[in-house]
Amino acid sequence: MKIDAHQHFWHPARGDYDWMPKDNPLLNRPYSPSDLSTHLSDHGIGGTVLVQAAASVEETEYMLGLADATDSILGVVGWIDFENPGHRRHLERLAGHPKFKGVRPMIQDIPDADWMLRDNVAWAYEALIEFDLTFDALGFPIHLDRFLTLLSRHPDLRIVVDHCMKPRVREAMAGRDAFSDWAGGMARLAETQALCKLSGLVTEADEGWTPDDLRPFTHHVLDIFGTDRVMWGSDWPVCRLQAEYGTWHEVAEGLTSHLDPAGRAQVFGGTATRFYRLD
Repeated sequence: MKIDAHQHFWHPARGDYDWMPKDNPLLNRPYSPSDLSTHLSDHGIGGTVLVQAAASVEETEYMLGLADATDSILGVVGWIDFENPGHRRHLERLAGHPKFKGVRPMIQDIPDADWMLRDNVAWAYEALIEFDLTFDALGFPIHLDRFLTLLSRHPDLRIVVDHCMKPRVREAMAGRDAFSDWAGGMARLAETQALCKLSGLVTEADEGWTPDDLRPFTHHVLDIFGTDRVMWGSDWPVCRLQAEYGTWHEVAEGLTSHLDPAGRAQVFGGTATRFYRLD
């Protein structure tokens, strides 16, 4: 089964999408399963992983409600407050839902780059390990070595890097060296237990991007992690800032065309199915 390992639904009127620009009509509008269903059908995608977009437990409950009513949603990655040990009760409760797979703190939006290494959030990683849940690592290249430290402290944590850790594709397109430091940091992460999502790259590109602008980044990820540790995700509807669902899916297929059929099957379904333990 083909899997989209990273997509979102939201309704801005819920009021907890603090990152969402109010003046962006492309993002600041409701997105529901009915908006995505045609894309999934057109591209033969049998299921998705729905990922949090708000820093609230209430949004996680909202997503699980959508998952209960939508067969194509095979897994949900939610949110808890890592700074509040009392949220362990939410994690334990949510772990009982068959479609709840793990959590994602919105690290890219936290000003303190060392936040993930604070003593007061360490309990959450241990709880994820205890409940056998996953951790989606959302950050920027500045966080690469921090995540490496985190994984050395918690070697049993089941972790996947979101959006290839958002390499600076725009800078690379402008002729600046935005590849070397990112590539080295990702290679070090690939020596750990981490997996990687082949997602979000078009959003990091500039207007007029081509597949060739993304190719060095995608090939590096595939080379260092291997196909059995890479999973494709649309990051829809955020991807719409630079490409519609079908365009990004087609580009991703082209960027992985050098792989053998077994490798492509892992990237477009097998890896996500194993990591998130999707039914």
